[in-house]
Amino acid sequence: MSSKKKAAKEKPLDKMTAKELRELAKEIPGITGAHGMNKPELISSIKQAKGIAEVPMKKSDSSVRELKVKLKTLKAKRVTALESDNARMALIYRRRITKLKKKTRR
Repeated sequence: MSSKKKAAKEKPLDKMTAKELRELAKEIPGITGAHGMNKPELISSIKQAKGIAEVPMKKSDSSVRELKVKLKTLKAKRVTALESDNARMALIYRRRITKLKKKTRR
């Protein structure tokens, strides 16, 4: 059984499951609230506690919350375009809304 724990510690943090990361975080005294964290949060807090410098990743797509805020603004702009009989802009806004909705589903 000890060989499994040894193998788990040798595994890179990115390859570990969230359950394994939580167990590892419990052993580190500086981390609190590990059960409420998701995998990326666990990885960053463990790296920070161990003093490992995080390499900034490529800028990824916006978070779902940010996308939903953009969706609301686009929907409002589309409604104003429809009210002012600007069908071309309403169509453009509708297409942008569709693209953002697809991103939130990914």
